[in-house]
Amino acid sequence: MSHHVGVAGESRGMRGRQTVRDMVLSMLAVGAVVWIGYLFLPHDANGDGVHTKEYRVAAASAKRAAPYALLVPEGLSDKWRATSVTYDPATLGKGKGNAWHLGFVTPAGQYAAIEQSDVARDILLDATVAGGKPDGTSEVAGQSWERLQGPKARALTIQTGGATTVLTGTASYEELAELAQALK
Repeated sequence: MSHHVGVAGESRGMRGRQTVRDMVLSMLAVGAVVWIGYLFLPHDANGDGVHTKEYRVAAASAKRAAPYALLVPEGLSDKWRATSVTYDPATLGKGKGNAWHLGFVTPAGQYAAIEQSDVARDILLDATVAGGKPDGTSEVAGQSWERLQGPKARALTIQTGGATTVLTGTASYEELAELAQALK
């Protein structure tokens, strides 16, 4: 009798060790999948909650679709981190124009966006820098940009062909001018 109990005890002990081993292997496998996902999914490399976007492919596609000379920054330092990018083509019959948007967190940690559209200038300015009042001009790369100061944001704006370009956000006029300088 005692021999039979010993075998049953050993069998149960072995099953217990196999269960623990299987559980550990499963946890390692799940951990490996999570780690690989972390490596390949966009994440916050700077630890400040900013999720960056790759915008060059979207910009190239938007440049082909836009009925105006769409402006995209070139040569900005990597301290300018793109956070949003969209191109909305005009919706026929709804009075909505083509609209290009590219948002950044600036080197100073502020927000700056390029808004470019062929809607009426006043509509675009009201949508991008609500309550903005004229605040002089900034000379950038030989062009005169109108400055607007609103209660929550400021902007530099210029008319380029059939579109209005607005650089807006909480960024300083100096950073907005740096962004304007990079537009091509």
